[in-house]
Order: sequence, then C-alpha cells, then structure tokens
Amino acid sequence: MTAALTRSQSIQSWHSANQQFLSKSLDQVRQVLEKQAGTKTDQAEPNNNTLDNNYDGQPFALELLSHCFGLTDFEQNLLLLCAGMELDGQWSNLCQASSGNPYPTFGLALNLFESANWSSLTPSATLRRHQLIEIDGGNALVASPLRIDERILHYLTGVQYLDQRLQSLMHPVNAPGLLVPSHQCLIEQIEQTWTQCLPGSPLPVIQLIGADGASLRTVASETCQHLGLELQELSAEALPTDWQQLRTMQMLCEREYRLSRMAILLNCKDLDIEAVGRKSAIATFIDTVNLPLIVTSRDRRRQRHRPLVTLEVNQPTSTEQRHLWQSGLGDRAETWQGTIDALVSQFNLSPSAIHTVCLQGQAADTPAPLWNLCRTQARPRLDELAQRIEARATWDSLVLPEKEQHIIQEISAHVAQRSRVYEDWGFGGRSGRGLGISALFSGASGTGKTTAAEVISRDLNLDLYRIDLSAVVSKYIGETEKNLRRIFDAAEGGGVILLFDEADALFGKRSDVNDSKDRYANMEVSYLLQRMESYRGLAILTTNLKNSMDQAFLRRLRFVVQFPFPDIKQRTEIWRRAFPTHTPTEGLVYERLAKLSIAGGNIRNIALNAAFIAAAANEPVMMKHLLQAAKREYLKLERPLTDAEVKGWV
Repeated sequence: MTAALTRSQSIQSWHSANQQFLSKSLDQVRQVLEKQAGTKTDQAEPNNNTLDNNYDGQPFALELLSHCFGLTDFEQNLLLLCAGMELDGQWSNLCQASSGNPYPTFGLALNLFESANWSSLTPSATLRRHQLIEIDGGNALVASPLRIDERILHYLTGVQYLDQRLQSLMHPVNAPGLLVPSHQCLIEQIEQTWTQCLPGSPLPVIQLIGADGASLRTVASETCQHLGLELQELSAEALPTDWQQLRTMQMLCEREYRLSRMAILLNCKDLDIEAVGRKSAIATFIDTVNLPLIVTSRDRRRQRHRPLVTLEVNQPTSTEQRHLWQSGLGDRAETWQGTIDALVSQFNLSPSAIHTVCLQGQAADTPAPLWNLCRTQARPRLDELAQRIEARATWDSLVLPEKEQHIIQEISAHVAQRSRVYEDWGFGGRSGRGLGISALFSGASGTGKTTAAEVISRDLNLDLYRIDLSAVVSKYIGETEKNLRRIFDAAEGGGVILLFDEADALFGKRSDVNDSKDRYANMEVSYLLQRMESYRGLAILTTNLKNSMDQAFLRRLRFVVQFPFPDIKQRTEIWRRAFPTHTPTEGLVYERLAKLSIAGGNIRNIALNAAFIAAAANEPVMMKHLLQAAKREYLKLERPLTDAEVKGWV
C-alpha cells in the first residue's frame, strides 16, 4: 500500500514538473514571437539549456518526444509554436503581429528561428511523415495554417492514451493466464528473437499457431509485459483494403509504438475467409509496419519480405494438465486423483479451460460434476461448426446381428481404454500415427448407423456431433481441408465423438488420378483420414454405398461395420422396442408388423405417427392406427403397400 502510494505521488510530482517545463519552453518561444512582433530584423532563439529536462531522472514529455522522433531544434521549436496556439489565448495575437496571420505558418517559423531549414518541411520529414503537425488548407505552403496533432498535444502535457482513430479498432491485451512450462519456453524464444535483433534492422514477425485463442493471447501478453511493451489486439478484418487508408493506419500504429511502446497482436485466427483485397492488405501490413508484431493464425502464413518466425502453441502436455488440475483443485486433488487421471486421458483442455472448470466445481462435494463441466468447455467452438446430437439411445435400442453388435461394443471399449493402452502400457510411445479410433458405418438409410453412434456416446458419456460432409466439401482448392481442420481443432479439447455423415460426398473410387480434380479429391480424402488417425477421440464415417469407396481408404480405418437390412426376426424385435413403456397399446401383433419390409428408421416413424393418430382419437395404439401410419410412410417411400404385408392387421 505504501509503495503504491509513493509511486502515485511520484507520478503526480512528475506531471506537475512536466507542466512547468512545458510552460517555460513555451515562454522561450513566446519571447521570440514578441521580439519578432516588435522588431522584424532581430531574431532570437530559445535556449533550452537553462532548463532541467527531467524530473528525478525521468525525462519530460517534450524531451521524450524529441528523442523518439529525432527532432532537430528547429522541429522542436516549430512544434512548440503550434502547441502554444492551443495552450495560450494570446498566441493568435502574437502570430498576427509577427507575420500578419493569426496562426502559425512555415513562413513564420522560418523567420523566427535561426536553425530553420526547408528539409524539415517536406512530407517525408519527421513532422509531417508522422503527422506531428497538420497543414490546413492554404494557397501557399509557407502561408498555410499549421496545427499540432491532438494526440501529440496531449502527450506534451503528460496525458497518455491510444490515438482515438485506433481506439475503435484495437483493444488492450492483458491476459496473464496460467503459464505452463511448454508455453514459458515459447515466451523465452520470442524474447530472445527480438532482443538479439541487430539495431536498425526490422524486428522479425512472430507467428503463433494454435487452436486455443486464450493461450495464444497469454503467450503474446506475457512476452510483451516482460519486454515493457503495451500489447494491443487488432483484428485482421479491421485492416482497410484501401492503400492510402492502410498507410495512414500503419503510420498511426508506428507513432503509437514510439509514444507508448505499443506492440500489436494481429488476429488472423478468427478470419474465416480472406478475400483477395483483404489478403493483400494483411500481407502488406505484416511486411511494412515497423513495430513489434505478433500474428495469430489458424494456418501457417508463408514468409514474404520481412523475417517471419513461426511457433506452435500446443495444448499443455498430459503432465502439465495434471499439474494444472492438482493446483486448481487444491486440497481435494489428492483424494480425487483417479478422476484427474480420467479427465486428463479423455479431455485435452487449455489452462484457462481447466481453471474455469475448477472454479465451477468448487462447491462440488464429489468429483462427478467435473466430467460434464469439461464437456461443456469444448461445446462453444464446436457448436458453430457441427450439430450436437442429444444421445438418448441405449444398448437396448440397438437391434443388430450378434457380430455387428459385438463390434460396436468393441469400439466403445477402445475409446474407454485408450489411455491405459496408449499411455500406461506404452503403445502410444511407439508411433504417433494410427492412434486415433476411426470407424465406418455402412448400410441403407434407417438401419441404425446414427443410433449406434448415439449408443456409444451415451455409454461413454461423451458429446456426439454430426457433420454433413456434403456441406463441408468445397469446390475451391484447399477450402475442404480448412473446413475439416476447423472441426477437428475445435473437437480436440473435448474428445467428442464426430459423426461424418454422407461420406460418399468425399469418398469414392478415386485412386486413379486422371486429372487435377481427381488429384485434389484424393488430397482431401487423405487429409480427412490423416486427421481421423491422429484424433484423440472417436471419428465415425457413415455411408449408404460402401462399394463406392476405394479399398485403399478402407484399410486406413480401424473398424468397418456393415449395418444389414433387418430380417423378419430383427424387425420383430425392433417393433417390440418401438413403443415406450408408458404408451398405451392394445392388440398389437409384432410378428405381423414385422412383415413390413422396411428398416428400423421407417419402423420408428410409423410407430410415432400411429401414436399421434391414436392420441387424436383418444384410443390406445392399435393395429388400425399402425395400418394408417404405414400407408403414409409407404407413400413417402413411393412404394406400394402389398396385401401380403398387412394381411390380418385389422
């Protein structure tokens, strides 16, 4: 408390001394103006050497500004001449008496100060290039009114703030967050890269690649804090595509770097689509802006003219996540160690996500709620990219031949025991390839593919997300891979079950490369299979046409399950399970219902529609209601309902 008070008093004292220094500096220029107004031939130049230019070793704003921009004595006096116009009510009269104009001009400055030179007045010189002063409209350059930039004026008075033209585009990044050793190493790398850069040479751009935006910001923020930089985040979408506007913005950013030690975090990660103009603006800004720049991106950006150092900010290792859990749970960590191990094995969460779960679970008496809290952490990102399916189906809902039923159980067991086999038993250390659990569910529509996925999801207590591959596939080269990458990156944190529907949209017999389209199609398939093989969770492909898929692709999948069309015995069992226990029924003969040659999905549709028909008639579900519903289902299927199928129903 005492230290903070002392610091506050020191700041106030500096501000007071700075005001006095600025006032004395303006007085010296005022004396020159007064002398010019009285005698046109005599000239005097202020002598700043008589003034102390610092307070307790801390330079005043005018001295700092002059040092940052390398101002000459003439440029400094010209700046003070313009500042006096804003701070002294009599300044206008002095200018009028000295030059005939009630405002500062280049002509007046050239007559006032012996150190004047034309080179300081050019657009490329410091005053105009960095917009320390502005030129209002006039007929001649030397006679045009001059104004000091508002940001510069306030800086001279000791008031520090971000230029208002940038305030709507940027926001400060102060994300201390939780640092893990692997992320701390990245911070040290960035610091070393920048501090060892040769004086006068442009700083390399730091490119941070990673799925978790919070971790990217934490690494960037901590780095800048260590180096005494003020980090501001700028969205790539805010960059103007007009060249002149971009150049002005770049100049303002560079000026803020000199005034306030500002660094920029250019966020390209949240940029979904880069149009040609936007892509060019981003590339130009990265290459030409002269200040410490950190770029965050989903995809690795290639180096152009400016040195570019790319670092991957990965999720914490299993050991680091375990330590984060133990630290966040405190005294309960020792007794909940088994749960911590299970969470680490299933979920791949960021430090901020683990911290959030620990805070939410503080009131819990048991570790049970932590699992579902972890599940919710991955949902926001994935909900934007895929459809979450509420898994209600149980093992009793699944009617399959014994062989296929056993494979489904085996898939669930692989996911549940993945941590023990890969980590505890060492299989994961042999190779990073092929550790993902992938499966293909093939069969006609309604044979139970989605139901089987729901059963696995419910059995493992994991979220299930459906992705329509036909919507993911793009005609533009590289876009399909980008879409798939976003999905897998978003899913990694929660270890969710991914159900890729309509795999026929991407897969096919494409091993023979006949043209460029076939080549890129194969690349898309290979990328999907590669991500499925490395994915921490379970990825399932569904197709109605297994025969259309190339055998080379099938061999890369761990499980292939054929969902057969149900025979009469299986259809009977499906009919028995079609009605919930609370549904009133009367006179249902499941063996007769099973004569309908339809899949399980159609059976469930008929059962549901029959229930509505019966409810409207205030009757229990009977065969007559099922007959009515069956006729409607067959009309939808564009199939005739034969007498043999419905014989004896009513």
